[in-house]
Amino acid sequence: MTGSVGRSQVTKDDPVPSFHFSHPIEVRYADLDPQRHVNNAALFSYLEQARAKYLEHLGLWGGGDFDNLGIIVAEASATFKAPIDYRDQVVVDAGVTRLGTKSLDLEYLLHAPDGRLFATGRTVLVAYDYRRGASIPIPDAWRRRIAEFEGELPGSSKLPGSS
Repeated sequence: MTGSVGRSQVTKDDPVPSFHFSHPIEVRYADLDPQRHVNNAALFSYLEQARAKYLEHLGLWGGGDFDNLGIIVAEASATFKAPIDYRDQVVVDAGVTRLGTKSLDLEYLLHAPDGRLFATGRTVLVAYDYRRGASIPIPDAWRRRIAEFEGELPGSSKLPGSS
């Protein structure tokens, strides 16, 4: 399955952000724990899958060469709102909410198509040169593509020569 573009409305009453990118997740039997809902560790794999599809959708990564991926996860967090059961349909919405000099925040909403909110999440991603083993400034090409897709972001640095 591939991601889709468009704003998704999780609920009308909750002050949660909406994002331009969504990716459906299939709940696997192996994701369940003895309490019969998706284990908290499996939820982070859902964020990871949505993150990879988001980067592919923006053309920032082709899904093959990990040395050229250019980012590394520095922090990951989730807030659980409701259990996810085996029969639930899950959609992960994702979007960059902050673009710094060397890092960016990617936030997530995990919800059902009917609007039930399962969880929210956030990862801090650092631009990284795997060959040198060091953080680097976020490439200008990434900044431009993210800005084209997301619009102006808090913490965004103006590109040289932009108004």
